[in-house]
Amino acid sequence: MALDDESFGLLLSTVQRFVQERLVPAENHLEEHDEVPPELVAAMKEMGLFGLTVPEAYGGIGLSVSQEVQVNFELGRTAPAFRSVFGTNTGIGSQGILMDGTPEQKAQYLPRVASGELVMSFALTEPDAGSDAGSLKTRAELIHAPDGDHYLLNGTKRYITNAPRAGAFTLMARTGGPGAAGVSAFIVPADLPGITLGRKDRKMGQRGTMTCDVVLENVRVPASHIIGGVPGRGFRTAMKVLDRGRLNISAVACGMAQRVLDESTRYARERRQFGQPIGEFQLVQAMLADSQAELMAGWALVREVAQHFDRKPADASDPNVSMRVSCAKLFCTEMAGRVADRGVQVHGGAGYINDYPVERFYRDVRLLRLYEGTTQIQQVIVGRALMQDR
Repeated sequence: MALDDESFGLLLSTVQRFVQERLVPAENHLEEHDEVPPELVAAMKEMGLFGLTVPEAYGGIGLSVSQEVQVNFELGRTAPAFRSVFGTNTGIGSQGILMDGTPEQKAQYLPRVASGELVMSFALTEPDAGSDAGSLKTRAELIHAPDGDHYLLNGTKRYITNAPRAGAFTLMARTGGPGAAGVSAFIVPADLPGITLGRKDRKMGQRGTMTCDVVLENVRVPASHIIGGVPGRGFRTAMKVLDRGRLNISAVACGMAQRVLDESTRYARERRQFGQPIGEFQLVQAMLADSQAELMAGWALVREVAQHFDRKPADASDPNVSMRVSCAKLFCTEMAGRVADRGVQVHGGAGYINDYPVERFYRDVRLLRLYEGTTQIQQVIVGRALMQDR
């Protein structure tokens, strides 16, 4: 699926204006109050941002992966909390239903996801299971009852993005034996009895984003809420979802790097020392040049991988694409960290002051190397793929 070129061009220019005219000016409010203003959330819904990746048949815009990464690059130019408001809807929260859900599940949930009526979150990580997702401990016990088969879910999920906003979770739980084959993916409405939320996490950066624990105690979920209707396929669903999510994190990383480079270049032109702009000094130019080169390399990689992603069947996994996605996330998130570090250095003492955007982005980009698979997990995926290549 993809939007035609003319319509996509209009959408992209609209997003660019929205970022520059509405979101960037709201960054100070976000930093001070740790919240996204409700009027901006309403504007996002009106623009259709909650349904960027949902097919038009279900009320969304239906972007291809190549188009989605371009939008996420633009959204990366501002504080990540703004994208986070709808990011789980367009990404990991709903993609499992879109890729592997039954026709009935798609019809029931995707239109509400696209409109923003329903916010979905992705609940995989646990206190003792993050990178090793196949070892998750949340249990789903099958119960046969006169009113229909259902599962009782018990366990704790950790660092769940948008959990306080969520109306439903794409949640992984163990229905079978050990290992990945025993994991199933459930659609779990957030208002079911037995679900409680932990306190909102206080994080190093990314002010305005919402993460917390999700605790499940004898939560009764109908058997029909297993994504695709077949137990034991949840790990495969999760990995397919994460492939697309990781590529979009790579695009966001490039957008954030671009914002930092823009701020640093502007500061280098304006800040004067020894009677001239600091940008006239070659060592400052070298830092800017290194950032520009790495950014261009990362963004080219993202677009190339997105094209490969679009060529594979939408509901299929592809080890070659997964390896390329991991290369993109590994390189781009590490690159964004280096660009942010140089940005602080170019600003000198001012770069350590919260009034300057580079200080905030320096903290914000640090998370990119951790969530949706750490840098080291990406290295393992790429290394294994190379060793298996004949």
